Amino acid sequence: MHISFLIHNAYGIGGTIRTTYNLANTLAEQHDVEIVSVHRHRDAPVFTPSARVRVRHLVDLRKGTAGYEGDSAAHRRPARHFPSAEGRFDQYSELTDHRLADHLASTEADVVIGTRPGLNVHLARQTRRGPLRIGQEHLTLDSHSRALRAQLRAVYPRLDALTTTTEADAAAYRGRMRLPGVRIQAVPNPVPEPGVAPADGSGKWVVAAGRLAPVKRYDLLVRAFDQVRRERPDWRLRIYGGGAQKDRLRTLIDELGLYNHVFLMGPAHPIDPEWAKGSVAAVTSSLESFGMTIVEAMRCGLPVVSTNCPHGPGEIIDNGVDGRLVPVGDVRAISRGLLELINDDPLRERMSHAALADSRRFDPSRIAERYESLFHDLTAAGRSGTRLGRMRGSLHRARGTLLGGAYAAHDAGRTALNRRLPR
Repeated sequence: MHISFLIHNAYGIGGTIRTTYNLANTLAEQHDVEIVSVHRHRDAPVFTPSARVRVRHLVDLRKGTAGYEGDSAAHRRPARHFPSAEGRFDQYSELTDHRLADHLASTEADVVIGTRPGLNVHLARQTRRGPLRIGQEHLTLDSHSRALRAQLRAVYPRLDALTTTTEADAAAYRGRMRLPGVRIQAVPNPVPEPGVAPADGSGKWVVAAGRLAPVKRYDLLVRAFDQVRRERPDWRLRIYGGGAQKDRLRTLIDELGLYNHVFLMGPAHPIDPEWAKGSVAAVTSSLESFGMTIVEAMRCGLPVVSTNCPHGPGEIIDNGVDGRLVPVGDVRAISRGLLELINDDPLRERMSHAALADSRRFDPSRIAERYESLFHDLTAAGRSGTRLGRMRGSLHRARGTLLGGAYAAHDAGRTALNRRLPR
């Protein structure tokens, strides 16, 4: 089977990019896999693709190279087909419109997978007849503006399937987006086994990692650790990542006199060795579309104290077994959760072992199997002339028609979702 991933920029760094490489590398053990990057801004990818995975680009943004197209007239004109309400709209253009249309009209893939809403729109509208069209959602429905939801609702019915990273988000799409004939399925992000030995629990370090962005609420973590150090001054906190909040966090650390206890470490790649130096991980976000850092920490043997924010933490952490869930925005609850594990060595050790065992369900081999089952089901449904197959044909014939809110909801009667993913 020929599987083609379509991604904004395979040469950058970020959760979606890392996830795409993890999944593509694993699927390539059994299939012909390529990653098609709309943009290319550096010579080599940050993440290493498998030798079996082909990586190519549509638009070259490397200044000084013979193929540089960033200053072309077509790239200076705004996109007409990439949805205007999508967060990356300003980075798309008439040039990307043409390149994406040409690529999707000529692809030889059996399965085409989009990795963000704007690319899913291109995929739904412009992919030639034949391939399975699968859109991935790496954020959440609630994180999209009303305008973007309307733009997606108009074209998403042309997809064969939409995958979300959590069951909660899948339920939101089923209940609110009215996508007849589209299979909506939760498939979590894959996280490979780390290339380092698990943490041994001896390091008196709490570790956090991620963008220094407001949604991560590292200010709460710093304030919570101020309470931790009053009881356990022998413990320290390391925060890995870069972002706009760095100066503000540095000021807060200095104001609280935590300069010997809380350290802003900057970005780290790979991150696994840094997790393994710690004994407890912390996540204090107000929103997580999934929670990659939670799984990464667990795969390194760290129990995670996390806010129980929408959507991912509650579907990843088994509260009291392999980590601790605490209320969103509650500094005292965060500090109590950390101190519970810091002060109880046997509990921390039990949760560490449980975290290692429970996080294996996110191994790329298991996630790849779920995607393979999805491909098989969709292919079989199309061949058998079931309702999904008939709907696909109807939607392809109506390619030029703007679809939207007139579709009747069809998801009533679906079985209740399991809150936790299968282990």
